[in-house]
Amino acid sequence: MAPIYMSIAVGEDRVELSTKKYVLPQRWNPAMQKVSGTGEEVRTINTYLKMMEQEVFQAHQALILENKEVTAGNIKAKLLGQDTEQHWIIEEFKDHNKKMESLIGKQYARATWKRFETTRKHTQDFIQWKYKTPDHEVSRLNYEFLENFEFYLKSVRDCDHNATMKYLANFKKVVLRCIKNGWLPKDPFAGFKLSLQEVKINVLTDHELDLITKKNFATERVGKVRDIFLFSCYTGLAYADVKKLKRSEIGKGINGKDWIFASRQKTDTDFRIPLLPEAAAILKKYEDDPQCVNMDRAFPVMSNQKMNAYLKEIADVCGIKKNLTYHLARHTFATTVTLSNGIPMETVSKMLGHKNLKTTQHYAKIVDTKISEDMDGLRKRRSRKSKMRI
Repeated sequence: MAPIYMSIAVGEDRVELSTKKYVLPQRWNPAMQKVSGTGEEVRTINTYLKMMEQEVFQAHQALILENKEVTAGNIKAKLLGQDTEQHWIIEEFKDHNKKMESLIGKQYARATWKRFETTRKHTQDFIQWKYKTPDHEVSRLNYEFLENFEFYLKSVRDCDHNATMKYLANFKKVVLRCIKNGWLPKDPFAGFKLSLQEVKINVLTDHELDLITKKNFATERVGKVRDIFLFSCYTGLAYADVKKLKRSEIGKGINGKDWIFASRQKTDTDFRIPLLPEAAAILKKYEDDPQCVNMDRAFPVMSNQKMNAYLKEIADVCGIKKNLTYHLARHTFATTVTLSNGIPMETVSKMLGHKNLKTTQHYAKIVDTKISEDMDGLRKRRSRKSKMRI
């Protein structure tokens, strides 16, 4: 005996529903869509199947009268007496982000909320681009939707692979919320890989730091950019954190020396950093700066875009071939200034304001590469000396 299933299709949208009836395969008439033969049992099954067919048309009509979207899933839900209320992904995204915004400073950092808002805007733009509608029903989310979304982010939005994966990971959080509410029977992310590619991190060497420090620049503005950039190289502060750094956030630490006591704007995590002599000297240089005094700021920081433009000029003047951006300073502090000089990773992680040690561990790979290069150089030098003795 084989089970009889009903297939309901609306366009390309298709679902199946068990009739809970069974028949011998050779007795089934596929052309007539009924059981062949005579007898009471055959008539009963065929009448039941005809009744189910009629119920489908009634459910279809009911959805139209209720002004609800006619989908195969909604017809099935209507037949089973389930909730056919429509749920829309952008509406759910907005509700998710609104609740997240109300918890800024309690559970989430403002930067996290902003990333989810950016993801919501990308999702809305994608739906308009692909489906020519302002929103998309939650029940219609599937693997194909994710494939198309990934393609859109990489092609139309010109996002790199890792940025695309991060946007999709944010989107997944809202999708899982829909699944938990019972609005989506199957996880569209099942089998979809959210894999990040390893990014090569550039850092400045001690020699390059020395070149930038000793170079005299033609304009005062470029000199200021150099100073602020070097301050981050010796403290690990990101652009957003050095921009908001107040004079009141610098005080005496446990050793009686100047420390920074602040919190990261990105994660709202507190950090404490003892000032190295190089950083303290740069800070002192701006203690009488009018702009800093009036705004209670440590430095007169311009926009990140302008800072990066001047940093490219600084790299050219100093003969540095690396792509010099402000975030390179934070990487340099983590590797060249601290880890390469024997500072424990746990200590570096605390100073960088990382919530997880794994975030700091990828810097260790750079240090290992440097150790390997140095040891290879030492091995070659010792090999040459050994040959000379022989």
